Amino acid sequence: MNKEKLLGKAEQVYEYMVTAPESDWQRNMYNWDWKPGVGLIAAVKYYEATGLESVREYLWRWMRDNRHKAAQQRVINSTAPFAALTELLRREPEAAAEWMPMVQEHGEWLMHEAPRTKEGGFEHTVTEGVDFPEQLWADTLVVGALFLARLASLTGDTAMAQEAVKQVAVHLQLLQDEATGVLFHGFDGLERNHMSAARWGRANAWVAFGVPEIVACVKHLADIPAEVYERYTTLLCGLVRQQTANGMWHTVLDRPDFYLETSATAGIAYGFQIALRTGMVEDAALQKKLGNAVIKAAEAVMIHVDVYGAVHGVSGGTPVMPTVEAYNEVKITPTPYGQALALMLISDLLEERK
Repeated sequence: MNKEKLLGKAEQVYEYMVTAPESDWQRNMYNWDWKPGVGLIAAVKYYEATGLESVREYLWRWMRDNRHKAAQQRVINSTAPFAALTELLRREPEAAAEWMPMVQEHGEWLMHEAPRTKEGGFEHTVTEGVDFPEQLWADTLVVGALFLARLASLTGDTAMAQEAVKQVAVHLQLLQDEATGVLFHGFDGLERNHMSAARWGRANAWVAFGVPEIVACVKHLADIPAEVYERYTTLLCGLVRQQTANGMWHTVLDRPDFYLETSATAGIAYGFQIALRTGMVEDAALQKKLGNAVIKAAEAVMIHVDVYGAVHGVSGGTPVMPTVEAYNEVKITPTPYGQALALMLISDLLEERK
């Protein structure tokens, strides 16, 4: 996979994401919420891989134009843009005087006020005003705990680092299916079950890359329990087994009769990349399997990018559905997170080729 092809695809995917009209609610990048937030996290990754000044300018312009929305609804899902902002401040510490107060304020909210389940995991809270009491979703690890880990790394705050590690441990403990090693989408602490018990692809993608990113951020500030490494390795093994011959994963991993889903494929492969690069995997045989899986997945993802940069085969926003079958009925459409997960994978492959 040559560098020129990767550069071309990354540019297309990025441009399609950031030029979305505000009137297109599926692709809207103008809310301080999780969908644009994941897009911004990916844009930072793309900037780091290419050094393009236009991307840096876009990121800061987005922050300036939308910062007034940041405190309108303080929930887990509105945390995601802060994860991108924290990385910008790491690269440009001279901007801290203007931006760090609001970043620290949200970090303190996460530490002391954000709703938690009985087990201490972040409760899934959203900007849409719907409540999910005592529910823990896989999505929360990236849209919530990743920011906490990045802020801890930036400031040296050991308490925040320990909390980020705790979130990783709780998510793996509550969501992992002991039979297959992969994760269920969510856990209901009131009913003590996994609701529809769907082994949803994109849920596994969030955790596949969220865990190694968080661990890499804070391992110098907090002890990482052996259980985290063990459960994460089990997850990787389960995901490798579920990859199809064409390099993709199904929207529900263990349902080969369901559609193949591009964002899950990109996110899982990106997780494999991060795991390999950060030393989360010690077994040589598993390292080889993961490397081969990344190549197959990346080729499949790029096939799903059209000439305009739209990433196709992406399921729309998906709450924990009432039945497993309902996941196969979710509309397929280009989205900011679909663009973002593809962009993260391609950008990481570009960084390898610097």
